[in-house]
Amino acid sequence: MAGSETLTSGEYIKHHLTNLTFGQFPDGHWGVAHSAEEIGELGFWAIHLDSMFWSLGLAAFFSYFFYKAAQTASAGIPAGLQNFVELLIDFVNENVRGSFSGKNDLVAPLALTVFVWVFLMNLMDLVPVDLIPYIAGVLGIHFMKVVPSTDPNITFAMALGVFMLIIYYSIKIKGVGGFVAELTGMPFETKNLLLKPIFTVINFVLEGVNLIAKPISLSLRLFGNMYAGEMIFILIAVMYSGGWALGLFGGVLQLGWAIFHILIITLQAFIFMTLTIVYLDMAHAEHH
Repeated sequence: MAGSETLTSGEYIKHHLTNLTFGQFPDGHWGVAHSAEEIGELGFWAIHLDSMFWSLGLAAFFSYFFYKAAQTASAGIPAGLQNFVELLIDFVNENVRGSFSGKNDLVAPLALTVFVWVFLMNLMDLVPVDLIPYIAGVLGIHFMKVVPSTDPNITFAMALGVFMLIIYYSIKIKGVGGFVAELTGMPFETKNLLLKPIFTVINFVLEGVNLIAKPISLSLRLFGNMYAGEMIFILIAVMYSGGWALGLFGGVLQLGWAIFHILIITLQAFIFMTLTIVYLDMAHAEHH
């Protein structure tokens, strides 16, 4: 929270769920919004500065972490950082071999990046909900959401990146004609020239919905689960203002939820990685 400002429970929850947003105001000037009302006035090009900062910062941390492991790698028995990184790489490679039947050297590095990056963003949900927002408030920053995967802009951006790869490899492997035929020739097939145009339209609608649903489901699944987890942590934190007995009970709940949430943040990263691999495998599969 900002400074020593006293908030009601509703205001406290709303404050913790609001992003630090930069954009263009109706009068034409650009700046950072200091209230939910001001955020509503910003245009389409508004940017969530906190989501960008934490997501890019964690990406930089991940890159540096693996760069250091590569720099210190040796041919002998791995230890420490190298051993941990090799375990991650083996885990991802095993999943790629089990789910991807094509040949593409990009898939394994992409899967590793997706898994570790999403996991790190999810991991921020285990940071005490008031710690970083309080520090930000002392520094004069009014809002600070620290879990990028609770921002649908971030999850949709990652899902759209995967979606563009799906389209690219679908066209590259099958050709434009093959990709179009895949969208219009299944699941209903006929040799009847009168029914063929009707089936083509029906197939295109069904396959088009199926194609568009991939990035939507990929992004919303991650966002929904992480947003719900963040909301529970915030609601538990509200209990601390209800006296020592309720606060003690809240502390027990928070510990239990944090332990359980470790499974959730790992599982969501794994699901995002696995679906990315499966969708790319489908893009590489040729239908005859």
